[in-house]
Amino acid sequence: MFVFSPTRTTHHLLFLIVLGGLLLAPALAASEDPPSSPEARSIVQRGVIEVGAAVGYLQGVKVLTSDSANRSAVYLLPRIGMVVTDQLGTGYLSGNVTLMIEPFYAAYYQPFGASAAGGALVAKYNFLSFGRWMPYWDMGAGMLWTDLAPRIAEQSTTVNLLLEAGPGLQYFATESIALTMGTRFHHISNAGTGERNQGLNAVLTYVGMSFFFPR
Repeated sequence: MFVFSPTRTTHHLLFLIVLGGLLLAPALAASEDPPSSPEARSIVQRGVIEVGAAVGYLQGVKVLTSDSANRSAVYLLPRIGMVVTDQLGTGYLSGNVTLMIEPFYAAYYQPFGASAAGGALVAKYNFLSFGRWMPYWDMGAGMLWTDLAPRIAEQSTTVNLLLEAGPGLQYFATESIALTMGTRFHHISNAGTGERNQGLNAVLTYVGMSFFFPR
């Protein structure tokens, strides 16, 4: 039986932190002694295109509908999106909305070797009041195929629905390059279309980089 290992999870999180540092270093070097500090508010405006990619570590959690935490995978998450609103709100909550298409591929290694692939439509609310730092909250819905099922007890179908949401943070190293990190609650379900549908819940933590192209 799989037992959740804090040590192993810590090692994976440390790997993501180190990877984020490696991604950050060249961008910071490129931004040494800039004439002015990049401001998210002046960069992330309506019509701007965001293109990026991230790598992530997914760990199953035994909450809500999940009966097991025995799910571990490495994710690849390319993305492309556009800012679709003008500035909304005032003060610290002021921001705008980006709509993104996010395909993904996952390589599971717990409870056994398996794959997952699919895509999601993601809405991201960008908080623009923090200079070159841009906190955000995103949420998405999509579909995926996986060969975890029917080999696991919880799910019986290979095609499933995906729901996800969580916070993130982007740091603008330059006017066009941002380093990204975030985490999401990640839910997979076949919506009752199969014989078994207990749902798979997990936490997906990711780091990456995005490029912003003005309108």
